Amino acid sequence: MNAGHTDVGRLDALARPVDVALERAQTVGVRHAHHLNSAGSALPTVAVVDEVIAHLRREQSEGGYEAAAAVAGRVEELYATAARLLGARPEEIALSDSASTGLRLIVDALRVDATSRILVSRSTYVSHALHLLSLAHETGAELIVLPSAADGGVDLDELARQLTGGPRDIVCVAQVPTSSGLVEPVREIGVLTRESGALYLLDATQSVGHLRVDVDEIGCDALVTTGRKFLRAPRGTGLAYLRGSFLERLAPVAPDVRGAIWTGAREWSLSPTARRFETWESSVAGRLGLAVALNQLLDRGIDATEAYLTSTGALLRHGLAAIDRVTVQDPPASRSGLVTFTIDGISSETVTRRLAVRGVRTVSVPASHGQWDLGLRGVPAVVRASVHVYNNDADHDALLGAVAEIARETGR
Repeated sequence: MNAGHTDVGRLDALARPVDVALERAQTVGVRHAHHLNSAGSALPTVAVVDEVIAHLRREQSEGGYEAAAAVAGRVEELYATAARLLGARPEEIALSDSASTGLRLIVDALRVDATSRILVSRSTYVSHALHLLSLAHETGAELIVLPSAADGGVDLDELARQLTGGPRDIVCVAQVPTSSGLVEPVREIGVLTRESGALYLLDATQSVGHLRVDVDEIGCDALVTTGRKFLRAPRGTGLAYLRGSFLERLAPVAPDVRGAIWTGAREWSLSPTARRFETWESSVAGRLGLAVALNQLLDRGIDATEAYLTSTGALLRHGLAAIDRVTVQDPPASRSGLVTFTIDGISSETVTRRLAVRGVRTVSVPASHGQWDLGLRGVPAVVRASVHVYNNDADHDALLGAVAEIARETGR
């Protein structure tokens, strides 16, 4: 089969407002490989990297505190920029070093106990799952893994049956998992949680910067995401949204001088904003890079970005499905730029290594990163390809051609 062409169309033929040539011109990494690992860590632009390096140089010459003071206003603008992207208010935004850190701080602040019921999607990421499993073990809280509907997303009927009413129910969902291209029905989940009074925490690690994410439309009480993936920001950056009415009932387990004031020998007061969850120490350079990345996304447009990534993902799924010995492992509700697949008779880790030798960057996701998804499906691992606005026809053809070649070699 000619794996480089499909009857769905070509990337260059898609009606898209994204200027892929411009995005590639701003992205050094595309000169070195076909990078299809944005869901791991996307390629940053030259402007993002230059911003980070410039601030590190400033720290080198002026000192870390002095350099931070000089750019305090620009860091302050970051809260408004993040709020604009999510449809939130600046005081509802907190910055962190990762989505996992942000989510852990929020869950710990809920003071889960034996009366709590934690309802989670099968798409839950390994780090969050391990945290919740540990909490349930230590506190006696009930942990319920929600079944999936026929399309792979959360079974909404079962969720409705499980919700008992009130904030003792905590619903945790990953909008796009690490283990497939699934997009969970997050708005429909929000309707159910609002009706029941349950708390709703959304892991948007692989959706912010990829899909349109509006916290009011979704109806979540809190959301976390990371900088390094589809936002194309530096590693070690992340942010959280906490709805104002939800924030009022939360106090961090370990207040920090960044988010609290020590007012007396045994008294302290918390910041009235989401910054009560922040810590003093952070990478100022990284946050400046995050600010550049967010502004570049807003300038490009999230609707244009989503249209391009989802269309590109659909093309890749179609092309991979046409190759002998290849199985696309994405469930039907996969409408994202993540694509997962396996090749008969060869481990996904080996496939990823062989693709890398051919200049195609993907990643192998083992069941140990998604036991409630891959583990329950009986899939030991998948190869995951994930696209961004700098990927073009050459990247598409390189992946399909390399996969077809590996599949032929394996079948001999």
